[in-house]
Amino acid sequence: MDALSWMAAAVFAVTIFLIIINVIDSTVAALLGVVTMVWMGVMTETEAFGLVDWNVMAILISIWIIATYFGKTGIPSWLAVQALRLSGGRAGLLVMILSTLAGAISLFVDNVVVILMLAPVALPLARALKMPATPLILMIGFSANFMGSAMLLGDLPPQMLHSVAGAEFMDFFYHSGRPSSFPILTITFAITLAAMYAYGFRSRGRQQLDIDQLGIEARIPSPLFATVVIVWFLLTVVGMAMRQMLGVQLGFIAMTGAISLVLLLELLGKRAQAPAFEEVLAELDWRAVFFYIALFALVGSLEKAHLLESLANLIRPIFVENYALGATLLYWVTVPIVGIVEHDAYILTFLHTIKDLDGNLVPHWPLWWMLLWSGTLGSNLTVAGAPALYVALNICQGEEQRKISLREFLSWSIPFVLISTLVCYVIGMLIWVLPFAK
Repeated sequence: MDALSWMAAAVFAVTIFLIIINVIDSTVAALLGVVTMVWMGVMTETEAFGLVDWNVMAILISIWIIATYFGKTGIPSWLAVQALRLSGGRAGLLVMILSTLAGAISLFVDNVVVILMLAPVALPLARALKMPATPLILMIGFSANFMGSAMLLGDLPPQMLHSVAGAEFMDFFYHSGRPSSFPILTITFAITLAAMYAYGFRSRGRQQLDIDQLGIEARIPSPLFATVVIVWFLLTVVGMAMRQMLGVQLGFIAMTGAISLVLLLELLGKRAQAPAFEEVLAELDWRAVFFYIALFALVGSLEKAHLLESLANLIRPIFVENYALGATLLYWVTVPIVGIVEHDAYILTFLHTIKDLDGNLVPHWPLWWMLLWSGTLGSNLTVAGAPALYVALNICQGEEQRKISLREFLSWSIPFVLISTLVCYVIGMLIWVLPFAK
């Protein structure tokens, strides 16, 4: 490594450290890292712009726009009330149903948005059932973060896998002749929820409730608005599933769906009772957008400085000598790291590192899948790993009017992470790693 490579590594390390300790805003820290890389000559400003995967950014922003409209249809509130009816007033069962609902919605919607959709409805339900808000909201947060990597749409890591490895929409269901992310994570999710129910919710009793007196809107204000959003979203998903047949980028398909939805709602006007487009744009997390843009440029600068190639050369002997052991080390080293390091940066870095391994000697796909799963599931350990959990924790503290201690948080996050990562590891090894091990 030359002096410039060492400088790039130092800037990247300092940037990640600033993001972790949160002394300054993480987006500001990431952008400062990019600016520093440019001024140091690691890359030019034009190269920094070109290192960003704008196709992924188009997917992200477009799906966020559609998801924001979905959140305003009233469907999440209606579904939450139906969950209360289905639970029959049993608090533990309600937690499991709402967690399942959060996981299902996060297949298509960013996990932070899912929490912001469900938490305002879940809190009055918790009050009615006389249960603390913290376990309920944290379980919603864990679940939303968990299932975001089961499909291509729900979170940035699967979209980064599309960017680096070329994973298509249907690859998340079945790939290389075997089940992949959606079936494996769905099975893992079901087992994890069952174990968490036994761990902390089974003993919670039943309450007699009058749902009509809870003050929660249990109807959908504008069926026309809700129908248009759902139909357009489904059409967008179908279009993305058919990307290879259509011959255009996923980002363009997602953008087409978002723009045409906005146009249709604007034409329908007051009949649809839809929010103004300006209101929808104002609710997008633009800090996250700029953070992800900076993230692509930062990791791209490491690739340009051949740092990831050097890292790949360093770890290649482990995988060549014992592929199963290498995959195991990758998986279990990732889990605790992403608990304290923002998991998107870690996953993107090692997606590129795995790509730099010789594919003839070290099969890429089992390692990419194991990295995606461990990086997602391990990030539920602390708020440092997943920004969605920071949002959930703030909601808990606001509702209970007290500071939630780290010990209390870990009492829920540690069992959730241990169960989910262990189950996923066993399934992933049996289906993906061992068949490729020589």
